[in-house]
Order: sequence, then C-alpha cells, then structure tokens
Amino acid sequence: MQTQSAQKYQTFPPVSLKDRQWPNAVITQPPIWMSTDLRDGNQSLFEPMDADKKLRMFNMLCQMGFKEIEVAFPSASQTDFNFVRSLIEEKRIPDDVTIEVLTQAREHLIRRTMESVRGARRVIVHIYNAISPTFREVVFNMSQAEVKAMAVDSVKLVKVLAADMPETEIIMQYSPETFTATELAFSKEVCDAVTEAWEATPARKVIINCPATVEVASPNVYADQIEWMHRNLARRDSIILSLHPHNDRGTAVAATELGIMAGADRVEGCLFGHGERTGNVDLVTVALNMYTQGVHPGLDFSDIDAIGRTVEECTQIEIHPRHPYAGDLVFTAFSGSHQDAIKKGFASQQADARWNVPYLPIDPKDLGRNYDSIIRVNSQSGKGGVAYLMESHYGVVMPRRMQVEFSGVVQQYTDQHGSEVGPAELWQLFNAHYVAAVVPMHFQDYQLETHAQGQAIRMHIAVEGVPTIASGHGNGPVDAAIHALQNIGIQVQVRSFEERSLGASSSAGEAMACAFVEVVCQGKVCYGVGMDTNIVTASIKAIFSGMNRCAVQPAALVKTA
Repeated sequence: MQTQSAQKYQTFPPVSLKDRQWPNAVITQPPIWMSTDLRDGNQSLFEPMDADKKLRMFNMLCQMGFKEIEVAFPSASQTDFNFVRSLIEEKRIPDDVTIEVLTQAREHLIRRTMESVRGARRVIVHIYNAISPTFREVVFNMSQAEVKAMAVDSVKLVKVLAADMPETEIIMQYSPETFTATELAFSKEVCDAVTEAWEATPARKVIINCPATVEVASPNVYADQIEWMHRNLARRDSIILSLHPHNDRGTAVAATELGIMAGADRVEGCLFGHGERTGNVDLVTVALNMYTQGVHPGLDFSDIDAIGRTVEECTQIEIHPRHPYAGDLVFTAFSGSHQDAIKKGFASQQADARWNVPYLPIDPKDLGRNYDSIIRVNSQSGKGGVAYLMESHYGVVMPRRMQVEFSGVVQQYTDQHGSEVGPAELWQLFNAHYVAAVVPMHFQDYQLETHAQGQAIRMHIAVEGVPTIASGHGNGPVDAAIHALQNIGIQVQVRSFEERSLGASSSAGEAMACAFVEVVCQGKVCYGVGMDTNIVTASIKAIFSGMNRCAVQPAALVKTA
C-alpha cells in the first residue's frame, strides 16, 4: 500500500459532545438481548440453514434465555416465509419469547411480511431503509425528504395492517440503516418522525435500532453517536434504544460495551460473531465480559461446548480455537511461566472466595468446562505445567526440585519430537525415567526386622546381573537400606525423602504409595521414585531408582503411538 492511497478514504469526524457521560458509566445490568443468528447470521452463510437446522438453533436460543429472536426475512424467500409459518402454526414459540421479522421499507415486501406473522401472539416487525448520504445520492438518488417519507409511510402501513390482526401484538422496530455514516441531525429527524407515526407511548414503545451497518469509526465515536441520540431523541421514554454493531474494524465488542454505557437499552448480534463480512457483534463475548465483572447477563452459558457444537453443526463454520471464552484453547496454557502461575492460583483458590487464578479471567467450570485441558505441555512449557498434569491426572505430587529435574526431561523430549505431550505420554516418560529404571542394580525382595536399636534389613538384589545379599541396620527402613548398600561397597546417601498416597489402585483396590528419594551416588544427585501398596517397599524401590538414574540414563525414548 502506498502512503498517499490512504487519503482516498472518507473520515468521520468526532461528535460534538463535550459533556459526554459514557466514559464514567459502569454497566450494572444486562441489556435486552436480541439474537439475529437465524436472519443476519444465516444470510451470510455459504450454505444457509435448512428448516431443521434453523429450528434446532431456535430451540437452543430459547433454552439459553433469549426472549427476542429475529427468525427470518420472510419476504426474501419462500423458505424463510415457510419457517415463520411453521413456528406459528406448530406452536413452537414459547410464551415468553417474541419473534422478530425483517423487511425493507417497501410496500409489497411489508405486506408479504405481515402475512407471514398472522396468528402469532407477539411479533416485532423490523423496518429498515438506508439513510446515509452515499445511499441517498449513489444508490437511491433520493432527497432527505424522500428517504424520510419512505420510512414514515412504511411504518404507517404496518400500523394499518396490524389493525387487521387484533390477535397479534405488533411491536414496531425501525433501523436507519447506515446510521454510523449518517448526519446525526438527520438520523434524529427520521427516527422522531417514525416514533410520531407509530404514536409511541411509554406503554407502547417503539424500538429505534442504530446499526453500525459498516463499522466506519473507532468505538468511542459510536458511543458518542449513541449518547447524542439517547439525549436528543423525542419521546425518549417511549423508545427502546437498540444497538446493532458490525465488526468491520474488529472493535464491535468494544463499541457495544461503550454503546450500553452511552444509554442503549438493547443489543442485536449473533453467537460467536456470525454475520455479513466480518460479522455482527459476538453476543457470547459481550455477555461473558459482563459476567466476569459481576453482572449476570441473563443468558445461560453453563454448557458452552454444547452451544458451540450446535452452532458449528448448523452453520458449518468452525469456532476458532482462540475465540474468547468458547475456543478449545482459551483455557489452555502452554507457557511455562503461565502454567506455574495457574498451578499456584489453583492451590490458593478457596471455594467460597472471589475467583483469583492468574491468566484465567473466568472459572472454566462456570461454562461447563473441566480443568483437564487448562495446562498442556509442549516445548514452551515448564515445571509448573508438567507438575500440574502429573498431579491432576495421576495423583503424583512431585517435590519441587524433582519438578525442575523432570521438566528438563520433558523439555528434551518435546524439543526432539516437536509436538505436544499428553498426560499418557507424560506418564510414560515418568515411568521410563524413574519407576522402570532397573539397570545396573535390581531390587528383588527384602526382610525387615525391628530391634531395640532400630531396624535391620536383608535385601536380595542383583548388581550387573550378579545375585547379592545386602544387610544393614538403621533407625528406620530407609536408613537401614542405605547402610546395607554401603556394607557391600555401594556408596549412596539420601538427601531428601518424601512419600505420597496415590489413592486406590484399580487392580487390587488398595492405596498405592509413592516414595520420592533424592540420592547422591557416583558423584551425581538424582531423584528416584518407587510405587507399591507397601510404603517401605516403595521407599526401597525409590532408592534403587535413584541409584540407577545416577549410574545410567534410559536409552533413546520412543514416542507413544
């Protein structure tokens, strides 16, 4: 791109609003949510949803708690018309849910739309026409007065047709399409005329929807525009002020949040940001952003994976793995420093305390996720991630110095293979380096006796394949075993000893003991690990594991298939 080429694009000046209030506002309650997944989202798909998929989406939106759902553009296709009729005739609309239908401000399309909703209990009829200078001059070749008359005449027609449908409560919604690219004074003029034509009252409100049909400026400009309308619209107490942000600049979520602060009552958007071009605002992100600030959005995301899979199957568009809150990897840490902080956060988090875990702005369990995939190990990982997986999946709580030692083993492995290491693969590495290290010294069995001076041990071992008996005394079984080894010329010392319970074994139903012994042997310091249902046996196995690791490291590791 050449620098001078940027000068050809139109810029939109800031709104003259010197005493703007939205920068100091705080969102304390959710807006009215309106899902347009079945209309705006659907019309942007490579392959629009068929009736079965649309019904599946509709049911899910109802279950999530949406009370307003834009279900179709019934004058655009027979498919959309038939879907609206099926919802009404098959009585599939819950009593507390209001469907919405969209139509352009044209007489024949309005009549077709009104026919589609006949017999419904309550319907929002959404009229729109573009009013910006570009559309007036380039697309329509119409004056401001003609554009305003188009909107007013359409509203009056809906009013007449609604009188012929007394069984159906018709709510008027009007959108000045391309609002963000329109002179504010003219937007107000058209919206005021619509409100007057509908004869809106506080008991019979009109929805004035201000769409960022194309996102053309920064979010603060949109907030200024919304606050200006909020403060200047006539009959404000008879209006539900609504937002419909698109994401062309990638800031739709920010624009929506600032728009709510600026006085909006309602938000239209799609789950996961579906819609034309870069999509509508993502209602999942906006709603859960509120949730993390202590404001319940009034929508149910307690099984976000099920919601995501339904949307993917109906739209045939995959959710990005890094999509806020819903992506497969958003609660997964690979970085070693992140993993260490998360592990410590989980350790200190109290059940009844405020959520305070580093790098996790929301508790994954609130969204139906478990903690299994929060920490995953690859070449970027450190001791915290390795330790967390070993503890959470296998109950192995390694001493801190051993965490450092084993993470080096894992780092070497991941560098060699260049891929993520799952819990099962990690367990295989752990066993290969610690539990199964039996060369050159092999422990077979032992007898232990208690004396007044302490304990005596007699061990049957093999050194380089040669059977040997080692006997010794000590103040406990570990001390006795060390002395027995020293008595046959094996110089080994124990620096530290820890034991843990791994819970009941699946085979015998007995609690497995895990012993960690840090030994000094042949000038090296290594950790050894022993596992057994008997803690003494586990401790002796750990000593031999450490000695063998000091003497010889396992050969080339084979990646798990």
